[in-house]
Amino acid sequence: MLYVDDDDALRRLTQRALGRRGFEVEVAESADTGLARLRDEQFDLVAIDHYMPGKSGLDLLAEIVALEEHPPVVFVTGNDDTAVAVKALHAGALDFVVKTVGDTFFDVLDGRFRQALSRDKLERDKRAAEAELRLANERLELLVREVHHRVSNSLQMVLSFVAMQAKQSDAPEVRAALDDIQNRIKAISKVHQRLYTRDDLTTIDLDAYLGNLVEDLRESLPEAVTIELASEAVMVSPDTAVSVGVIVNELVSNAAKYAFGPGQRGQITVRLESEPAGGFAVTVEDNGSGFDTEDAPVGTGLGTRIVDAIARSLGTKVQVMDKAGGTALRLSVKSGR
Repeated sequence: MLYVDDDDALRRLTQRALGRRGFEVEVAESADTGLARLRDEQFDLVAIDHYMPGKSGLDLLAEIVALEEHPPVVFVTGNDDTAVAVKALHAGALDFVVKTVGDTFFDVLDGRFRQALSRDKLERDKRAAEAELRLANERLELLVREVHHRVSNSLQMVLSFVAMQAKQSDAPEVRAALDDIQNRIKAISKVHQRLYTRDDLTTIDLDAYLGNLVEDLRESLPEAVTIELASEAVMVSPDTAVSVGVIVNELVSNAAKYAFGPGQRGQITVRLESEPAGGFAVTVEDNGSGFDTEDAPVGTGLGTRIVDAIARSLGTKVQVMDKAGGTALRLSVKSGR
């Protein structure tokens, strides 16, 4: 340790007394000398007196604290210097000791120095553990981002295979089924695309995700059918985003197929709203011919089964809303899903 004091007798007395107590003590007679030694050598602890010629102890303390990885500092003051001691603690000193006469002073120094060393070790260990944790988190985030990137690339490859298969088929029903599969894959793929390009891997901005999804769906709709998105800012988990995306894809696809007659102009609207009690709601509505909930599903009914199964996994179900003309289907998801 380094003891900085302009009193030569006290410096030497302190050096001997603390040496007998197990400390290896180096001394400096002024603030400038002490600072020079701190810059050139490594010390576990430094004790500084307040009253010194030239720079005061507070001046030296400010320069020590400015050093990178500086040792812990214990401030030594006189009996009537409590205000100075408080200033020293606010300025970065770890502790302070009031000068007294006799061996009790060195006993106090011994105890305070050991406490300061122990506290400093705890702080250094804590910072090292936090640094390791940050590094581990960064590595984990890179790994997860890479996983999402690889999943996205794999899904894009599957999309290409399905598209190639669709082009080779002459059967309209086969091409339509393969087109449906492509849209479902796209709904899942876009979540992974967004995750590996953003800092937060735990949430997805559902409004932006649905915006991209609607753009893709717009390209697959008949020319006479238009689609719009009206959305609020909603953050959800990646799993919830995937589920909502697939449901929206199915509802929009069903509306495009069955809500309008051949060549009939129509409008499909996707609405995303936050719920007052928490959670959110997604509504897919159209101005088509509507349907009776008692009627058997048109087509294979696969889309309806997919929607029902995914809605159950979210702890909810799709509800048919009252609407004058057309159909409105609403999915309400509570917070925490």
